[in-house]
Amino acid sequence: MKINELTELIIGLAYRVHNELGPNLAERIYENSLMIELELAGIAAAQQHPLPVYYRDRLVGDFKADIVVEERLIIEAKAVRTILPEHEVQLANYLNIAKIDDGLLLNFGPSVEVKRKFRTYAPSDVR
Repeated sequence: MKINELTELIIGLAYRVHNELGPNLAERIYENSLMIELELAGIAAAQQHPLPVYYRDRLVGDFKADIVVEERLIIEAKAVRTILPEHEVQLANYLNIAKIDDGLLLNFGPSVEVKRKFRTYAPSDVR
């Protein structure tokens, strides 16, 4: 499935989750529910997936992405009133560190809010 089709499908699943559960629940509940929907849709995904962080080719730690889909899309789930710039920066940093090109910031706040983010390339990424 092409990435645009995949993101469109995931956004639809996020709306399904929100329509079923409603607003004002913990982020983890929406994340767990979205994982169920991804599984039912036959989409390979890993929850709280550790991704290594390197500095000068040395492992310095890792971060846990909320959901990594098919090793090509990071989903960052939120349950806040509105998406803030720092949420977008967080996802952009995750994409750059993981070298994954596409990301979805899904907010399950009062209504579903979606931001699609793309990895920016550092000069060392270009061959």
